[in-house]
Amino acid sequence: MSNDPRDPSLETKFVFPNTWYKDDADSLGTSGVFFSGLIMVTRNRYLAWPGVLFALNSYINQHSLRAKEGSSGALGNLMLSSMALLASYIPYITITARPSST
Repeated sequence: MSNDPRDPSLETKFVFPNTWYKDDADSLGTSGVFFSGLIMVTRNRYLAWPGVLFALNSYINQHSLRAKEGSSGALGNLMLSSMALLASYIPYITITARPSST
């Protein structure tokens, strides 16, 4: 056996790692989705910030090899939370026509 790293006898077949399943639910991701839905219904802009933080935490802590095949990713949760944050602040930046007094 040689010490040459290019020696063909040292080659091994490339194999993708096996996926493993994580049985416990992502509670912070679920809370982020719940907060996003609650924000859309109540328009409470103060709940939007924890929802975005939960979504960011879920996105940072995701493991692509541990995800089940049919599960939705954390990116969708992050987009939903950020759109709920945007929707809660839109009434403050839109220009509305004032009724004219005649």
